[in-house]
Amino acid sequence: MHKPLTHRERLLRVFSFQSVDRVPNYEFGYWKETIDRWHNEGLPQHIKSDKDVEKYLGLEGIESLESIPVVVGLWPPPIEFVLREEDDKEVVADGLGGIYVRKKYVSAVPHYIRFPIRSKDDWKKIKRFLDFETPGRIPLNWSDIVEKYRNRDYPLRIFVGSLVGWLRDWMGIEGLSKAFYRDPDWVEEMVDTIADLVVKILDVVLRDVVPDMAWFWEDIAYNKGPLISPKLFEKYIVPRYKRITKLLNAYGVKIVVVDCDGNIELLVPGWLDGGVNCMFPLEARYVDPYKLRREYGEKILLMGGVDKMALIAGEKAIDKELERLTPLLEEGGYIPTVDHRVPPEVSYKNYLYYIERKREWLEKHHP
Repeated sequence: MHKPLTHRERLLRVFSFQSVDRVPNYEFGYWKETIDRWHNEGLPQHIKSDKDVEKYLGLEGIESLESIPVVVGLWPPPIEFVLREEDDKEVVADGLGGIYVRKKYVSAVPHYIRFPIRSKDDWKKIKRFLDFETPGRIPLNWSDIVEKYRNRDYPLRIFVGSLVGWLRDWMGIEGLSKAFYRDPDWVEEMVDTIADLVVKILDVVLRDVVPDMAWFWEDIAYNKGPLISPKLFEKYIVPRYKRITKLLNAYGVKIVVVDCDGNIELLVPGWLDGGVNCMFPLEARYVDPYKLRREYGEKILLMGGVDKMALIAGEKAIDKELERLTPLLEEGGYIPTVDHRVPPEVSYKNYLYYIERKREWLEKHHP
């Protein structure tokens, strides 16, 4: 009788197009309002976070995936404070020089009324938060952490930042677009600053711990396509990805994920050229995973792709959606999850049905 594969072995084998006993059972998380609704439909009240739900339902990630606890990004954390309250909204200073409006009771993307970066002087202030030498980026108990990961049987990831998404957040897409046009050297300086920080952190980490995957965050697309010109992306951003992924690959990290919503198809060639090979979460209404696999073959790894609208529609739609994705699952190089966080329109009953059917599906259909 064969010994069951470990979680780590399953992940690495699936993304190497090798056979497995089943594909890892990942999900992407839930809106707060979704969990609130489910509390009224049978989910125990003490289950409050994404990790709580994953553990309670026997899922393996994505929120539950272990991440190396180093700080890539702004450090120390900027201190926000509320400037004033307006009915169901708050006006907040973000600690970087920006001001945004957020809703008090509903999960929503903050609406900036003043972005942190409007000039090079603003950038100089933020650049101080991206200094590798600031104490605290690497935990003081680093040797203990290294020892903890030495003989692990579970996957380990490392977050490696955002070369465009952060700039979009700090400048707004209009401000970033104007900067590309008026002063591309400045954009390059900002992207290089982020890439330099990531490389310096990886230089420390990879000598001691080699994760199984690296993870970028780049929300730079919407339903019609990318928010940045693919030509600009490939000219100014892709070479910086290469600096990071070259180092990762040298230590044996072969799975490099990018988290980007929307229609990403025009950005995929740049990501693949830059060494970023796993696309996530593949929003079903905008991205066809079969088209990506036809175009890029085993160069591309896929994660996500289960249409959240099927979970809203009910059991027949859920069955049909899993059937739609079966050939992709059996081919390998693919881990299915709902194509974004589960929205509050999904009933707890429908979600439980989806999880049970998906569990059976993963056991029956795999590479």
